[in-house]
Amino acid sequence: MSGGHEHIAPVAGNRAQKRCTTVGMVSDALLSGMKITAGLVGNSSAILADGIHSISDFVTDTLVYAFVRLGGRGVDERYQYGRGKFETLAAFLISLLLVVVALGLLVEGVGDVWRALRGETLERPEGIALAVGLVAVAVKEGLYNYTRHVGKVTQSAAMGAYAWHHRADALSTAATLAGVAGAMFLGPGWRVLDPIAAIAVSVLILVLAYRIGRPAVEELLEVSLPSDEVQRIGDIITGVAGVRAFHNLRTRRNGHLRVVDVHVKVDGDLDVNASHLITRHIEQQLTDALGDVMTNIHIEPYHGHNGCEKCSTTPSSTTP
Repeated sequence: MSGGHEHIAPVAGNRAQKRCTTVGMVSDALLSGMKITAGLVGNSSAILADGIHSISDFVTDTLVYAFVRLGGRGVDERYQYGRGKFETLAAFLISLLLVVVALGLLVEGVGDVWRALRGETLERPEGIALAVGLVAVAVKEGLYNYTRHVGKVTQSAAMGAYAWHHRADALSTAATLAGVAGAMFLGPGWRVLDPIAAIAVSVLILVLAYRIGRPAVEELLEVSLPSDEVQRIGDIITGVAGVRAFHNLRTRRNGHLRVVDVHVKVDGDLDVNASHLITRHIEQQLTDALGDVMTNIHIEPYHGHNGCEKCSTTPSSTTP
């Protein structure tokens, strides 16, 4: 633990991500089989549909695992900045899958409500459907907490998105259970609760998809780090002994990495070794405070302020 950020080494982090994804794959495979069986045996179209949804979860698990393996291969001649964007792409694709699932639930829910309004009576489910649904909610909530923890310690956007996917599944199944319970215990007139709950959950999943997809898109488009992080980076740079000023500060994310490019001004009479030592101190301070950071520091002689140099985090596009 350093600088308030819990993180682990990249190799160990990738191993933890693969282990977490494997647990998710096995769990979703088992849950999909249990739900489909319970839906067929227990006369519950809602649980059956949720089981089919779990098959899509298994596909998502496989997708995440593949991208995590690719992202963990590190730097080579072709990917000289690493493969962190594979994780970002995985998060974006997960958000798209969530949108597709949510729209499917929404269309199905609206159709069932329309059928109920026309006087059709939905079938009454059996107890096995309720029992399997309760197990599924407990398992999915556990997976959410486990995956969220792994995402935090590895600083992985893909694992964070994957965790929210588990939470969305838990909420979806919980809403399905509300409809199942209503259909079982409140009588035929209340069976419309199932599709109404499905509509509410579909809207929630769309919101989650937006929360997951937006930062992924921003990273793929090379958007700068948040302003508070940029400010912190600037404060760290100016706090290093020997730094007189800096400009041209540029930041972005590459998977779990923060990438920092900056021009740093030092006294012109310093030798190469002393200047290099300053850059090493900057890199160490940034790593201690922010976790994994990739830096590109350009050293320039300091000749006093001339209008284009900055001792703040405001980048300058003009080089003296």
